[in-house]
Amino acid sequence: MALLGIDIGTTHCKAGVFRDDGSQIQIDVSPTITHYNKQGEPYYLPDEIWGNITRCLKEVMLCCDEKVWAIGITSMAETGLLVDRQSGKPRTNFIPWFSRCAEGEAEEIANEDSPLHRFQKTGLHSSYKYGLAKIIHLRKQQTDILDDAVWLSASDFIAYKLTGHFATDYSLAARTYAFQIDQLSWDQDWIRHFNLPDQLFPEALPSGTKMGITLSTELEELGIPQGIPVTVAGHDHLAAALAVGAVTPGSVFDSIGTAETLVGAIEKKQLTEVDFASGLTFGCHVVRDKFFWMGGISASGGSIEWFRNQFSDRKMSYDEIMSLSARSIEGPSGILYYPYLSGSGSPQPDPFARAAFIGLKTSHKREDLLKAMMEGTAYELESIRRSAEKIAGQLINQMISVGGGTKNHYWMQIKSDITNCHLAVPEINEATLLGAAITAGICSGVYKDEEEAAKAIQFTNPKEIIPNQQYHHEYKRLYEEGYMGLQLHLRNFYQNFHKSV
Repeated sequence: MALLGIDIGTTHCKAGVFRDDGSQIQIDVSPTITHYNKQGEPYYLPDEIWGNITRCLKEVMLCCDEKVWAIGITSMAETGLLVDRQSGKPRTNFIPWFSRCAEGEAEEIANEDSPLHRFQKTGLHSSYKYGLAKIIHLRKQQTDILDDAVWLSASDFIAYKLTGHFATDYSLAARTYAFQIDQLSWDQDWIRHFNLPDQLFPEALPSGTKMGITLSTELEELGIPQGIPVTVAGHDHLAAALAVGAVTPGSVFDSIGTAETLVGAIEKKQLTEVDFASGLTFGCHVVRDKFFWMGGISASGGSIEWFRNQFSDRKMSYDEIMSLSARSIEGPSGILYYPYLSGSGSPQPDPFARAAFIGLKTSHKREDLLKAMMEGTAYELESIRRSAEKIAGQLINQMISVGGGTKNHYWMQIKSDITNCHLAVPEINEATLLGAAITAGICSGVYKDEEEAAKAIQFTNPKEIIPNQQYHHEYKRLYEEGYMGLQLHLRNFYQNFHKSV
């Protein structure tokens, strides 16, 4: 039997079919094209995203001789659009999670309730990323745009195209800033507070719930018969954590891509002031009756991509990046890099934070700057780890790491040295896709639950990375006295600068 996963990501759309032991049958990838309007704001075209998915589905189904039992869909969490409830046609383009178009609206929303109270309802700190701010921004541009409309995440939109039903899962609903994770329901009083329609959001269901079946004759042309159960598999980082088994308290998942996210599972609970003070975000896990905590680095791999573009006449290849990494000195570079090219995320969320190098000398070369960037992202990871230890009430000295960044073993060693963590890197190319497929398997009864799925998935022994204790102690001083000690002044300056212009 086969399980089909779909992943709508920031840089690529993907589809893949897997056997119930997690082995890959076929995967296909299509680029996610980011467009920009006259104001320089990014967007995705809905028809283009759907076209990418259908092309990927056609390719993977050509190579799949086994019956597909279910389809699971995961996506970047805060990316969404408005769709007409009657016709199903998009009212807007997709607004990506990283679009800053709703910064002003996020500030306005933050003033409408106590930050602690809203955090205890949503698990979040107000941000331009979340759906509520984007919706209010759209209404300012066109006053009637919300009439008989529904807000859908990228996953929800693809699920609608497959089934004709509007629905989402708890993990994606919670990223709108309009969903109560303590009640598992839309916060209608909060929604009405902003004079928004009661039916603006779709039905919210637990991750892995069947929300419809394939109906379209167009899908049959792609090799997908009618009647296959479809589920929204939820937040992409959580789906990937499920794939590698990092879904129990004490098991921490590090996803390294353009952005980097550290995720841990905790028991469902009432959030406290301690949780609020941690700066981390919380929400409903794709695992039943579990919450997650999450911290993020908006420009982790993004920093390396920036380096590839800016420090060469042509874009550097990854082989050239590896060659530069090999030429850097042993131990700490001594340069402090703050990876805030896109602002900073949890545990110190600040959209006005800016990237910086501190401690440069004339003797420093490109390889030293590259190493400093790897160190800076690892310092930020250490900040998340320390915050998470406080709220989890236990040591975090091991992480499971996946994503493109794991291919650079120099970077991975730096992460291990700075965090003093043992890193396990499983042999898995598409954890997010596999997580979506596993969720589909739970939906269709292939697996009884997440625990049974974890036992069924077969991995070879992961690569282990062990911290160098000498370098760890040197990095620890640089982190505590340098990286954390100096950044407050930088943050304060750019926050005040923003207010004055």
